[in-house]
Amino acid sequence: MNIQERKVGVIGCGFVGSSSAFALMQSGLFSEIVLNDVDRERAEGEALDISHGLPFAKPMKIYAGDYDDLMDCSIIVITAGAGQKPGETRLDLVKKNVGIFKSIIPEIAKRKYEGILLIVANPVDILTYAAVKLSGFPENRVFGSGTVLDTARLKYLLGEHLSIDNRSVHAFIIGEHGDSEIAAWSSANVSGIPLNDFCELRGHLEHDASMKRIAEDVKNSAYEIIAKKKATYYGIAMSVRRICEAIIRDEKSILPVSSMQHGEYEISDVSLSVPAIVGRQGVERVVPIELSEEEKEALQSSADTLKKVIEDALR
Repeated sequence: MNIQERKVGVIGCGFVGSSSAFALMQSGLFSEIVLNDVDRERAEGEALDISHGLPFAKPMKIYAGDYDDLMDCSIIVITAGAGQKPGETRLDLVKKNVGIFKSIIPEIAKRKYEGILLIVANPVDILTYAAVKLSGFPENRVFGSGTVLDTARLKYLLGEHLSIDNRSVHAFIIGEHGDSEIAAWSSANVSGIPLNDFCELRGHLEHDASMKRIAEDVKNSAYEIIAKKKATYYGIAMSVRRICEAIIRDEKSILPVSSMQHGEYEISDVSLSVPAIVGRQGVERVVPIELSEEEKEALQSSADTLKKVIEDALR
């Protein structure tokens, strides 16, 4: 089946899926959006609700569909899965959501889908690994939203800390999208100026304390939001939009998506987030960034944590 460049599918119409569809509608990237959910009426309701905003946006078709309707999409965004509850870690979701993926991914694979699978459901690193193995698709075409949102949170908090435009901050969260994630301080800068130097320009001298506090705030952001409003969805929806922009426009943007590792940073056979070039073919290659020995060890520890969970989940 010929891929339609300006057609996108979303599997899973919960808070994350519907918010992502809404963000994609506003982006103007697509002329057709297909929503798919195990609850067909939910998908139909979300499609109707979003469609009623089209007079204020660009013309497009938004409708509920089945797996056959998804097969000519350039990107299928998979958000389906159980949500994270208060007090629950992303890794606690593993068994439930791997089981859900075992029903979704084979349906896509048996239809010989040729587009890109963007995994968003949590735990995203493990579900990305599962999607690669269950689909048998080339690894460049199956990757996760990873730490794109965590990185945005880091940039936002650094912008607030320094009273500057957060778009001028260049820094990454790497590793697991979860409790073992790492702020890559060694390569962080503000418009080319090393982060600590820029902090001193703004009168901030207690670097270690500030870095520790900001990294913890990033890591705990989801828990704080879930405790207050039971779910997170707007931030990840904007992350989905950003990744889709990079793909559809073939931007070759460098984003910390979750992809299969093959020896980068001495890590293999696991999916986790490190900066990678993202374009029309998906993940083109990992981009090595400067890491301290401590950061490398933390990244390898994050990979080991994920591997143990993957072994248990895929038995």
